[in-house]
Amino acid sequence: MPELPEVETTRRGLLPHVLRRTITGVTLRRPDLRWPIPPDLPERLAGRRIEAIHRRAKYLLLETAEGSALLHLGMSGSLRVLPAGTPVRAHDHVDLALDDGRVLRFNDPRRFGCLLWQPPGDTHPLLRDLGPEPLSDAFDGAWLHALSRGRRAPVKTFLMDQSIVVGVGNIYAAEALFAAGISPLRAAGRVSRPRYDALAEAAKAILAHAIARGGTTLRDFISPDGAPGYFEQELSTYGRGGLPCRRCDRPLRHALIGQRASVWCAHCQR
Repeated sequence: MPELPEVETTRRGLLPHVLRRTITGVTLRRPDLRWPIPPDLPERLAGRRIEAIHRRAKYLLLETAEGSALLHLGMSGSLRVLPAGTPVRAHDHVDLALDDGRVLRFNDPRRFGCLLWQPPGDTHPLLRDLGPEPLSDAFDGAWLHALSRGRRAPVKTFLMDQSIVVGVGNIYAAEALFAAGISPLRAAGRVSRPRYDALAEAAKAILAHAIARGGTTLRDFISPDGAPGYFEQELSTYGRGGLPCRRCDRPLRHALIGQRASVWCAHCQR
């Protein structure tokens, strides 16, 4: 699944192509993705100018004066800006026609993405209970330490809880825990404040670096210009179970933690 850096990479890639462009029409090739697409969405968007593109967690919001189109890429979705006459491929479910003769096309093979609507001044129910953004000042070691007290769940599961902090998915939780030297199996309530300080800083640094590097290539993920992310080659743990640790050269362990594939170094992470 595209994680926060992939979604942020998509947002930044779209900005120069669609910001301040007027949507002249909307083509829906199916009535639903993960959830039904609001039937009045084409009417709401037609004739509206895209004033901003924001990201909240892994959601993108195309903001207009009328409200915001809320998009999620799901497991394998992608957004492309293409000439209007570009042939439609399988799984090209939505086109937003732009006033410069191009279209913003949403392709979603598995249909786990979404296209919903958020009225102006409102917060969609999907966004209401989310925690702080990981690159914001609201996210730090003090925040993690305070919310973790008394929690027995593994710290990796805790870090991936979207009510605690958004967008730290499986890949980046594993990488941040490795960088901070914390075992993903340790109970969240048994991690000290100094170690949470290190974990928060590691998460921020790794996410920022991944964004700068274009995200992590995961199966079908591609950015708006068609180029894959290339942070994957720098991963220390994720997907490397059984391979030598980049620090101590011992084999990395791997197991399911909270039903998610997890890899860590039992020597470097305590």
